[in-house]
Amino acid sequence: MTDEQFERIEEALPEVDGRGRPYEDHRKVVNGIFWVLRSGAPWRDLPERYDSWRAAHDRFRRWAEDGTLQSAARKLQGELDAEGRIDWEQLGAHSTAIRASRSAAGGPLGAEKGTEPAEKTAE
Repeated sequence: MTDEQFERIEEALPEVDGRGRPYEDHRKVVNGIFWVLRSGAPWRDLPERYDSWRAAHDRFRRWAEDGTLQSAARKLQGELDAEGRIDWEQLGAHSTAIRASRSAAGGPLGAEKGTEPAEKTAE
């Protein structure tokens, strides 16, 4: 994460209040969170250069629960939209629906599939 990128979200992150054990550097932990999300690796495989995997995991969980991540995303989205750097046409949000096969929903496959509807059970 570049200096400019981190500066955009830094004020949305909580400040250290001085009580208890001090936070690890937010930037290092945020980079670690991005590494895990981008790679799909387990938290325990986080490289040491990002500090403790537990600190990154705990902070990610805490920030997801308390709305910090959502706040940072909204702030960044608002800034980028104001700068004209978001192409809303590329998001692909529309209402097109594509019918999937029965097997896509867990229906019977091959020789097992039949034309009879499933039996109803009494409730």
